[in-house]
Amino acid sequence: MTDLTCFKAYDIRGEIDVNIDEGIAYRIGRAAAQHLCAKSVVIGCDARATSPAFAAAASKGARDAGADVVHIGMAGTEEMYWAVTEFGACAGIEVTASHNPIHYNGMKIVKSQSQPLEDVGDFQAIKALASSQAWSDVTDVGRELERSEAARQAYVERVLRFVNLPALRPLKIVVNSGNGAAGPSFDAIAERLGGGGAPLEFVRVHHTPDATFPNGIPNPLLPENHAATADVVLSEGADFGVAFDGDFDRCFFFDEAGQFVPGEYVVGLLGSIFLEKEVGAKIVHDPRVIWNTQDIVAGKGGVAVQSKTGHAFIKQTMRAREAVYGGEMSAHHYFRDFAYCDSGMIPWLLVAELVSRSGRSLGDWVKDRYAAYPSSGEINFTVEDAPQALEAVLSAYRADALSLDETDGVSLAFADWRFNLRCSNTEPLVRLNVEGKGNADALGAHVSAIADLLGGTRA
Repeated sequence: MTDLTCFKAYDIRGEIDVNIDEGIAYRIGRAAAQHLCAKSVVIGCDARATSPAFAAAASKGARDAGADVVHIGMAGTEEMYWAVTEFGACAGIEVTASHNPIHYNGMKIVKSQSQPLEDVGDFQAIKALASSQAWSDVTDVGRELERSEAARQAYVERVLRFVNLPALRPLKIVVNSGNGAAGPSFDAIAERLGGGGAPLEFVRVHHTPDATFPNGIPNPLLPENHAATADVVLSEGADFGVAFDGDFDRCFFFDEAGQFVPGEYVVGLLGSIFLEKEVGAKIVHDPRVIWNTQDIVAGKGGVAVQSKTGHAFIKQTMRAREAVYGGEMSAHHYFRDFAYCDSGMIPWLLVAELVSRSGRSLGDWVKDRYAAYPSSGEINFTVEDAPQALEAVLSAYRADALSLDETDGVSLAFADWRFNLRCSNTEPLVRLNVEGKGNADALGAHVSAIADLLGGTRA
């Protein structure tokens, strides 16, 4: 049995022709369908050069396991999520490497009702089956069903339910698709908005899908990629900008001044929007940077619920607590009424409605939050021994901490500041987040002191 090294902590990704290829895609598609006893599997793919062939291979594998395959063509991960729910499919596969380098590809898999795979019971079982190729005998091969147009129509209808079209006022919005899969899906949404009389003007940047990624891999989180969106916001005098990653399950915001809006503040803002709509609702957040979100949720009469970082954990917590919204500082935003899945399109629609209704700019909405709860952002350190480096920091700070939380890594809180340290699942990295209460100048000193204890270098 050959162990497949493309199975990572949360999904499947690998270097093309090194640890992932069409043959492996076939095995994964067949293993997923067989393990989940799937009668139907939705399959979509991103804009990478190898994605259509990998999707075809996964489709053949699923059909050889006896499942019908519902093809939705080039689509975002969230379109696959919604198609699984919309069509009542038993499983879904999106062929994507999102923001990974150009010579990578991978897959994201869900089961019925767009639920994430359980790690041991599903994900590891699919890995073992794909590795061993212990295929069950199948009497009938599954059918191929082309549903790309129907899937996109259903998806557009669903995301537009999150916004009140008559509330929208004239706005100019910069949209950077990064030459990934977002462009056609965005156009379908924009067309429906225009047909409904929404007075929105869009400035499209790097909009056409292009497998060569002529403007770089679409990863808007990287500071060196901010100017591609920010400069256009400024030159066009836009109300705000939004940029997507390769499979557009994440979106990143820029205010009217071209300033990047860190994800932790977007979580608080979206939480506030939902609490205006649903008083007393539950809002799920990850444990890395929490004070801003908790303060907003408490002030709006909601219930803040902390979850371990990662889409499977957030979705599980949201389902268990029936939360209306969940967000991570990494720009993943999850919605109860979107099958508890993440979407990169719903957030900008909500922000457009907020700015329209309030008459306040995006920058105005978040500037006070920056001052009240400053954040360092996530800083990565390359170290020789991550657990040892983490323990060195804890030994220095543990005794003076007011609280210690181990939901994800370790968080220590003090009277006016707090930090979270997490070891990477796949690399010799320690990830640090520091937040404070009203004293942004102090954050740098805290970061420096912790960096000295960690050793290593900033990644």
